[in-house]
Amino acid sequence: MTSPPAREGAHAQLLHALGGTIAAGRLEPGAVLTLARLEHDYGVSRTTAREAVRVLESLSMVQSRRRVGITVLPRADWRVLDVQLIRWTLAGPLHRQQLVELMELRAALEPAAAALAAVRASDAQRVALVEHATELHRLGSAARGDSAEYLAADIRFHTLLLVASGNVLYGELAAPVREILQGRHELGLTPAVPAAGTLDAHLAAARAIAAGEGGAAREHSRTHLSLVSDEVEGA
Repeated sequence: MTSPPAREGAHAQLLHALGGTIAAGRLEPGAVLTLARLEHDYGVSRTTAREAVRVLESLSMVQSRRRVGITVLPRADWRVLDVQLIRWTLAGPLHRQQLVELMELRAALEPAAAALAAVRASDAQRVALVEHATELHRLGSAARGDSAEYLAADIRFHTLLLVASGNVLYGELAAPVREILQGRHELGLTPAVPAAGTLDAHLAAARAIAAGEGGAAREHSRTHLSLVSDEVEGA
């Protein structure tokens, strides 16, 4: 693979440095930057600085105004479900807060997605969900819950569950869910032996979806996410 142009490399480096700094809370809301300061502090060109700022503006992390500068916006304004923003936050000191918030979101929405999947999933999706849950049960029971194989199966299961709901808005949550699973794994917070009941709840939810039992799918999904939330909050 060919190397990116130098300007593109400098842009990416500045973007990740500045985005990570803001996501970590090291630049507080209201802090004002200038293109000239970014040029000086990071040793980049004006064009490179401007490009990085535009990306941060697209994420609502900063706002540029003539004769004012580049103002850091409050976290409440950010596009917090953007995958890149989630990665920056998980890489910083606020990673635990990010994990808890994403788990709270999942706990509220995934059980509803499971209930919909029980009604709307295709036959192939129902079979695949049971297969993924069975693989998770096998790996977790063998104390391999912290393995790359378990992570991959977990991502496949939850991505498919959201997509199988038939609701494109739930489907859009697949990327943030992937990031929380990946983030927990990379931070070493996924236990080798999942919490008691987690594996069974995974499998029970998949089987309920396969059988078209929406109420049961919702409850088993809720049980699973409640157990995982306890793990995340207690980490």
